[in-house]
Amino acid sequence: MDVIYSLIPGMMFFGLIFLVVLVWAVKKGQYEDMEGNASRILLDDDEEMMDHPDDAKGGEADKGNSEPKQP
Repeated sequence: MDVIYSLIPGMMFFGLIFLVVLVWAVKKGQYEDMEGNASRILLDDDEEMMDHPDDAKGGEADKGNSEPKQP
């Protein structure tokens, strides 16, 4: 029973800390754009990483260049 007297104030302290962090995150705008990251994965902004149509011909566009492409 003595343990519960220390656990209750401890959990209330951690709950208060959690509430302060949550309010701080909401005020800083952490939860403003909940859909943005989910749809950002669908954007094609990595065209330089994709194979170009010239490379599909068997490497004729890169003939003589044996070094790998740098990202």
